[in-house]
Amino acid sequence: MTDQKQCTVVRTGSYQGVQGGTFATGISAQSAGAQALCLHQLVMPAGSRGRPHLHEGHESAIFIQSGHVEVWHGPDLTEHVTLHAGDYIHIPADTPHLPVNTGDQDMTCLVARTDPQEQEGVRLLDLPAWLATHIGPLTIGNG
Repeated sequence: MTDQKQCTVVRTGSYQGVQGGTFATGISAQSAGAQALCLHQLVMPAGSRGRPHLHEGHESAIFIQSGHVEVWHGPDLTEHVTLHAGDYIHIPADTPHLPVNTGDQDMTCLVARTDPQEQEGVRLLDLPAWLATHIGPLTIGNG
């Protein structure tokens, strides 16, 4: 007889991501026993930014639910895109990126990643001096 797998419902909880922002507990290895993915909701307060980071060996897909966010990405974070509600972005594995919410409302998005451990693959990076000057003294978005 084979073991039957069961569905898992996750209803509450949140945590502060090391990369900035408040994440809903969502689906991960820790919350649901996921083996190859995680799915979380992220809220980034208005006037805040994340920390420059990458996800070692794992890609991400993000859907902007509300608000807008600037994403600086690529080597030395020289590439730039602004995302609005309804937009998606794919971030390849090992790609440096930095979300910045310069708006006057919180940005909320769904984040799917191929890392079921969520935070273990996060590697923080230094903020390039040129970008620190450009984006100004925004707070790290940890609620």
